[in-house]
Amino acid sequence: MNDESMTTRLVRIFVAFLVIGATSFGGGVVAHLRTSIVVKRRWMDDKTFIELLTISQTLPGLKAANLAMLIGDRLSGAAGAIAAIAGICLPGALLMYLVGALYQVERQRPLVEAALTGIAPAAVGLILATTAKLGRASLSCAADLMFVALTVVCVNRLHVPVPLALIGVGVLAILWYAFTGAPKERSA
Repeated sequence: MNDESMTTRLVRIFVAFLVIGATSFGGGVVAHLRTSIVVKRRWMDDKTFIELLTISQTLPGLKAANLAMLIGDRLSGAAGAIAAIAGICLPGALLMYLVGALYQVERQRPLVEAALTGIAPAAVGLILATTAKLGRASLSCAADLMFVALTVVCVNRLHVPVPLALIGVGVLAILWYAFTGAPKERSA
């Protein structure tokens, strides 16, 4: 994206994120972001995407919005972050406004209840597919799996708040790799 004007670059970022925002559903937005930004447009590599995803998950707020801002910033600074967040949020904001208004009128209808119940498993499937793809790209040794498992146990079994679990397990992982050496990088 280096050989184009700033305006053209910002329009391309806005349109890319507008399409992502308009076509991603449920928990599949991270997979859609990766496919669009890393695979299709090649604006960054998997390693950079995973780094930005990691940062976005440790910040408060919506993961997809955080990730869009970080990607936009990486691509074109503050203006890129604004273009990305505007693009990714606009379709969902408009659609949610309309759906919210319709839901107030139609929420007692069996078809609406059935649709909501049917969408949930598909959203979980999208999240699992993304997790598998990102896991293959970022988990390269047994210690990585140990830190994943420890995080899951802390959050799901011990009910440790997510920020505390991320900080605690993150510190352990940093110390582990500082003393044992980081594993060799793996390509996706």
